[in-house]
Amino acid sequence: MPVSPFRPIPIPPHHEPENVGEVWRVPYQERAAEAKFWAMEHGITPSSTDSTRLCLIVIDVQNTFCIPGFELFVAGRSGNGAVDDNRRLCQFIYRNLAAITHITATLDTHHAMQIFHSIFLVNDQGEHPQPMSLISEQDIFSGRWKFNTEIADSLGISAEYGQEYLFHYTHQLSERKKYELTVWPYHVMLGSIGHALVSAVEEAIFFHGIARSSWTDFEVKGDNPLTEHYSAVGPEVLEGPDGRPVGQKNKRFLQKLLEFDRVVITGQAKSHCVAWTIDDLLNDILLYDPQLVKKVYLLNDCSSAVVVPGVVDYTDEAEAAFRKFAAAGMHIINAMDDIDSWPG
Repeated sequence: MPVSPFRPIPIPPHHEPENVGEVWRVPYQERAAEAKFWAMEHGITPSSTDSTRLCLIVIDVQNTFCIPGFELFVAGRSGNGAVDDNRRLCQFIYRNLAAITHITATLDTHHAMQIFHSIFLVNDQGEHPQPMSLISEQDIFSGRWKFNTEIADSLGISAEYGQEYLFHYTHQLSERKKYELTVWPYHVMLGSIGHALVSAVEEAIFFHGIARSSWTDFEVKGDNPLTEHYSAVGPEVLEGPDGRPVGQKNKRFLQKLLEFDRVVITGQAKSHCVAWTIDDLLNDILLYDPQLVKKVYLLNDCSSAVVVPGVVDYTDEAEAAFRKFAAAGMHIINAMDDIDSWPG
């Protein structure tokens, strides 16, 4: 007999919470067979039968951000943020296997020559900025940092355009009240181990897809060399100084609000890619249909802010953003909350 989709079900025996902070190979064939058996044993029906359709959006839960020792581990103030977050996220997916209709996972995807990597900028001494440097509009206008003309040919632009673009880009960030251009360590490089989903989360998503006969979406973002791309909805800057498009918005996220009854959002980092995705989505909602805001649920305890002790701490900005989203009508939930108890 099918169970109520909103009743939590047990965590399958293959899941080992202590391994969430490690990288390993998912045994797909074994998990597929187990998922089919698990669905039969617990009366879990195909996602196509759901009367209440729930979409889980998992933002950038990749090794680079979530495994200690990788390039940009999101430690939060606890020092173990993303590992603890993903332990709860896996539990959320398994406990609510029968209720989650569909999962979308975004993948931050980078190359070496991008505006937020050291090689893009250079000073008069031929030095590149160190990772975690903040580049202001004034830094570019004063000539403290300039476009690295050596990469112009590889990017298919002129040296003159590269410098003009840097002026334009940092001004746009300032004007739109975005974070200053941050020089990040080289991270989530396409094809690297860091680019892959966290093994335990990948396993949970795969298990869900087989158990529910549900297609998983993977949204690639961030591979445009001329703009940061924190938000899964769109890049930080959309046009160059000449008015030509640099990137475009991803309208599929708003479409999910039209297709599903509830949309749950979580991932890394709470202060950056998660916050900016939700902020962009909120702006689209308010333009399209403000009532859609009630469909959005933010999985609060499965995200952490970027914190580098003694360098940066974005926790306060992350919490302020979530307060803003809640005030707009979005719902804040935690991983162990029963769906029946969710507001709205």
